[in-house]
Amino acid sequence: MGKRSASRRRQGPVTLRTDLRPGDIGTIIYLHGASYAREYGFDHTFEAYVAGPLSEFACSTSARERIWIAEQNDRIVGCIGILSLSAQVAQLRWFLVDPSARGAGIGRKLLNEAVAFCKDRGYKTIILWTVSTLAAAAHLYKSAGFSKVEDKPGRQWGVEVVEERYELILR
Repeated sequence: MGKRSASRRRQGPVTLRTDLRPGDIGTIIYLHGASYAREYGFDHTFEAYVAGPLSEFACSTSARERIWIAEQNDRIVGCIGILSLSAQVAQLRWFLVDPSARGAGIGRKLLNEAVAFCKDRGYKTIILWTVSTLAAAAHLYKSAGFSKVEDKPGRQWGVEVVEERYELILR
């Protein structure tokens, strides 16, 4: 067993919750901003990209939308959200696992919860946007049945990126 696995086990179990609590929105925005800046060179505008829709989500209530927050020792270590684009189409947003908690299956667990929720709510399709540099996320999406349907190169968040749109047709 590697040092990372032993360290993660000492940190305690990971739990998921679906309610927003004070501090959650700021923490999720911070985790996205700090992680993407450190790992991919994104600037502060990425935080605004995350913050806008997350703020709108937090101020509304819909039985067809949800956020899952992964916690370990009362610390947020991951999240994923589903937004309703239409009666048939859901959008996956805010998918992140903190680097300190990666490799423990948290990402797969979050993604499985989101897909199951969409099936339960009667969505026919789930879409998501990501960037080509997130190879581990792309692998996870593909293993869950998502297919890449669009590439969009350009400059976003202070860097050159290739945005990718993935889609999962639910059966």
